[in-house]
Parts: sequence; structure tokens; C-alpha cells
Amino acid sequence: MAKASELRAKDVAALETEIKDLLKSHFNLRMQRATQQLNDHSSLKKTRRDIARAKTILAEKKQGAAK
Repeated sequence: MAKASELRAKDVAALETEIKDLLKSHFNLRMQRATQQLNDHSSLKKTRRDIARAKTILAEKKQGAAK
């Protein structure tokens, strides 16, 4: 779980790769849940929030660069 301050320190390209990695991780967790192999169900929620946090900071950076 990355903190917002850690994500803000990254550049746009690094944030995009971070989001891609988080989406892959979230997909794998969903597949584990579907096959009933997932032990920690809270990890789905944590990953989803990490994705939202990274996307929000990415949007802030893109909006700041546009100005």
C-alpha cells in the first residue's frame, strides 16, 4: 500500500505503471476470490483504494501540467 506522499513523489510515467500493476494485482485477487482461493478478502478493498488513490494523484498531476 503506497501512501499518497510516496505517489506524489513519482512522475506521470511511474504512476501509470503503478496503476497498471495495481490493476493486474486486483484482477488476480478477483480470480482467486472466484475460485475460492483468496484468504484475505480485505486485500480486494485495499487494492481498489490504492488504484483510486493513484488515479486521483495522476489526474492532479495531469491537470497541473495542463495549466
